[in-house]
Amino acid sequence: MKLSPLPTIMLEPLVRAALLEDLGRAGDVTTDAVVPKEHHAKTVLAARQSGVVAGLDLAMLAFRLIDPDVEISVERADGNNVTHGEVIASVVGPARAILTAERTALNFLCHLSGIATATASIVAAVRGHGAKIVCTRKTTPGLRAVEKYAVRAGGGSNHRFGLDDAILIKDNHIAIAGGVRLALERARSGAGHLVKIEVEVDTMAQLEEVLGFAPDAVLLDNMSLDDLRCAVAIVGGRAITEASGRITSDTARAIAATGVDLISIGRLTHSAPILDIGLDYRGS
Repeated sequence: MKLSPLPTIMLEPLVRAALLEDLGRAGDVTTDAVVPKEHHAKTVLAARQSGVVAGLDLAMLAFRLIDPDVEISVERADGNNVTHGEVIASVVGPARAILTAERTALNFLCHLSGIATATASIVAAVRGHGAKIVCTRKTTPGLRAVEKYAVRAGGGSNHRFGLDDAILIKDNHIAIAGGVRLALERARSGAGHLVKIEVEVDTMAQLEEVLGFAPDAVLLDNMSLDDLRCAVAIVGGRAITEASGRITSDTARAIAATGVDLISIGRLTHSAPILDIGLDYRGS
């Protein structure tokens, strides 16, 4: 899998903010008091459980922003599977810098690797069907770009990044607009020619009504398997079909088997547990 890295200009403000939050007003008083300034250390980032790596660029940046003399050698790049005990990267250089950046580096690496691992699990569950696994806007404020990157590292795909890159008409939009027809007519008149329009439905009657306005995609929300199969048949390829609603790795395969094009899962970014990764000292 070809995984395009995020640009450093995007990552650096995130990492700087995290380091500043940790360093506070006086810096790392523990390390500065205990570790001699001239001391060097050899350490490794090692997996403590099996999973998929994501977030190495942020981890490396954390070490290098503290001290550019820290040298990092990557063994298992983002998007790669790792097993318990496997070395992901070696981190060598001034011991103070390594210890000071350790927690910030691991916070990013463990969190994003957890998202990649959760995504890979569900991608594996639907393998053999045509459905793509996509994330949502249910992300940690300020971390959306990197969390969506982690989804890609796990083999998933991205839904819209924000409110500005596609129109998604949901139930509250329809209610406030005064109905599906008014909502879609206004969307059509206000959207640019490159802007896609998707509409959320939760009944067959809503779906039939929406299809009369030729949306680009329909979001089939919290439907049963029978309803999803029926909806896919009704759409008949006239629009992209997307299933959503509390989907897990246990339910995803059956949903994919209904023939939907996309399965969107908020838990990939808002509830994925971390992948346990540690920094281990290997000598001076």
